[in-house]
Amino acid sequence: MTNEALLLIGRNAPHAREVYEIHANRLRNRASIGEVHVATYENEPIRELRETFVEIESDRVYAVPMTTAHTYDTTDEVPAALSYVPGEVRYCEPVGQSPAVTDVLTQRASEVLRASDDASLVLVGFGSSSKPYQRQTAEYHAARLSDQSDYGEVLTCYLLQNPTVECVRYNTSNSRTVAVPLFLTQSEATEEEIPTKLELARGGIEYADPLGDHTRVTDAIHAEVEKQRVLASSGDGPTSFETQLTQNHRPVATDGEGVRR
Repeated sequence: MTNEALLLIGRNAPHAREVYEIHANRLRNRASIGEVHVATYENEPIRELRETFVEIESDRVYAVPMTTAHTYDTTDEVPAALSYVPGEVRYCEPVGQSPAVTDVLTQRASEVLRASDDASLVLVGFGSSSKPYQRQTAEYHAARLSDQSDYGEVLTCYLLQNPTVECVRYNTSNSRTVAVPLFLTQSEATEEEIPTKLELARGGIEYADPLGDHTRVTDAIHAEVEKQRVLASSGDGPTSFETQLTQNHRPVATDGEGVRR
């Protein structure tokens, strides 16, 4: 029988570890997996995580990046760090790419501004000038919210690409707006950058919490792991993007401190 483990990997931020542990504890009770690990890093996943990964003794490890969409870290550094795991690694999709997350966004928005035809909902993503994943995730949920919610309009904006957060006041058609950060945990971006750029003190825009430790996020993680378990057991299906990442990324030459050259 294959000995399996679940590994939640995320960047450390205020309250981030606490959120990851809450999801991990729920998954220990429902995922029927031998061990559930939480691994966090500050800046350099390879250097900071390799010693932890080497000690994971399970035959198969399901590694879940704890972010709403792929970033440079999750497409480069984290897959390279996972090469230190002794057993088979099944690299999963980020937790934000799930229909369950749409439910969380709806609830977060309605907690501060009830949905109506004269209210706007704005999803605030991190964005990227070079990679499409953040935009794809935001637009996916925006389309679902437009169809499923009672908000008059649903828009997207980003910290690092157009349309930018600063333009929200000029892009919405209604006098009442709720902005929901499409982030998993609180961070400098959600606590300082986004509120400042939204000019919340001017009024007219309510601001919701990030996804956090909502149970539907746990559901999203669980669903992705179960999908990977089926694929691993059957050996069928096309090679996923995440599998290609772990196959193609390996640590480069390092110095004595493990810093990438």
